[in-house]
Amino acid sequence: MARGSVSQPDSPITIRHPERNSVVLDRNDANEKRESRSESSSATLLDTDTVHEARKLDYLDLEKQVGDGPRPNTKVRYTRARLTLWMTVNTVATVAIVFTNKTIFDDPAFRQSQVAFATFHLFITALTLYILSRPYISLFVPNPMRLRLMLPLATTMCLNVIFQNLSLTYSSITFYQIARILFTPMVALINYLFYQKSIPRNAAYTLLPMCLGVFIISYHEPKSTAHPEAEKTSMLSVFLALTSVFIGSVYTVWISSYQRKFDLNGFQLLYNQAPIGGVMLMVLIPWTDRLAVVREVPVNKWLMILLSGSLAALINLSQFFIIAGAGAVSSTVVGHVKTCAIVALGWLISRRPVTDRSAFGVILAIASIIM
Repeated sequence: MARGSVSQPDSPITIRHPERNSVVLDRNDANEKRESRSESSSATLLDTDTVHEARKLDYLDLEKQVGDGPRPNTKVRYTRARLTLWMTVNTVATVAIVFTNKTIFDDPAFRQSQVAFATFHLFITALTLYILSRPYISLFVPNPMRLRLMLPLATTMCLNVIFQNLSLTYSSITFYQIARILFTPMVALINYLFYQKSIPRNAAYTLLPMCLGVFIISYHEPKSTAHPEAEKTSMLSVFLALTSVFIGSVYTVWISSYQRKFDLNGFQLLYNQAPIGGVMLMVLIPWTDRLAVVREVPVNKWLMILLSGSLAALINLSQFFIIAGAGAVSSTVVGHVKTCAIVALGWLISRRPVTDRSAFGVILAIASIIM
């Protein structure tokens, strides 16, 4: 802006839909809603289910005003076939990474290497984002931030990844995934208490059966009598899952706050966080982890670790195209599909007998996120 010039107030934006009346939105409100679309990419690739549940709250108000029609200022147009391909890749990779990581953590050699594993994923994420930002790809432009500004968010991200992995390690896959549905009401509660942001009343009503369903599962899963070789859910599992949800919700809210405050999109924010978090965790490894002896670990386990990193990179890449090309409804549906797939497959491979009460809790929780 030239010296002495006067800043003009932003004019309203008129969004028109061919079958609806025009709707006038304040420019700042519209920009904030569009920024929430990129927020999901900075919730780390290990946590894409959080992304879709948190986004459900962010889009409720804008969807109510402009429907699922054309979005303003969409820079990239995608064919339906290409978008479907990226959604399929994202869904398969997300489901696969949960089961891959669970298999890795079931090995005693890696069960006590949580920080090292999180460090590996953060560096994979940093490398992926670095490649995507290069001029010959240029999916986003890096915006470096000062270290002291990023330390609080990077610390929360590290805690989020570690507790998420601990929850997956000591829980059944079904319980792990169902517990993470609580991200939606937890994010809504934090936004209401600390940022005075509310959601529509009808949306708030759907959070009640969601919480009730998770409570039923949390109460009955540790009490269930499972097959001798089946995975057991203990009170420790419940504690780790709820702690993971709380930390992840705080992290998700802070992401939105940082984006608004520093005018960063999701990829720019994660580009700043990932290397800082990786270095922070790497320093802790000698004091927190009992690393596996390389010679004693079979080759297939190392291949699974490489597969986990590759799946994380795929999720990162596919998430970019889904955010840019899909509307709120489409993105949320992808999240629901992944939740249902992980829960169903988790039950199938766990050899755990499905009790009526646990099944009721799962159905109630999943139905509430689809409502």
